[in-house]
Amino acid sequence: MAWKSYRCQNSLVLNLIRIDMKYLFVFALLFSLSTIGMAQDNTETITIKTSIVCDHCMECDDCGFNIDTHIRSLKGIKKVKINPDESTVDVTFRNDKTTPDEIRGAIAKAGFDADDVKADPESYAKLDGCCKK
Repeated sequence: MAWKSYRCQNSLVLNLIRIDMKYLFVFALLFSLSTIGMAQDNTETITIKTSIVCDHCMECDDCGFNIDTHIRSLKGIKKVKINPDESTVDVTFRNDKTTPDEIRGAIAKAGFDADDVKADPESYAKLDGCCKK
């Protein structure tokens, strides 16, 4: 009899552990889904008017690469697309990590105007002649 009683208690404990594990799994699943949803809400894309004036800026170390490097030095930058034909830069970023003003400042530090933010004079002086307006 004692063996059956022990097996019944042991079985009861195992069933309780299984139930607890189910709740733990459901809780972990719901928590991970909610955090994934929150992370996606923080992404934003902006288009910044710049003073890029030449069409070789994407290949020139002083121009496109310089802008891209300065912008990507900021936290939360997801994508940078430079469009020299329209003199714009499209930036996709996490708005909980950086701001549009910080992005404009990074472009200005690269030597180019960014919307209303004027280019850093020292960086502008280092650009190739074709990249100056």
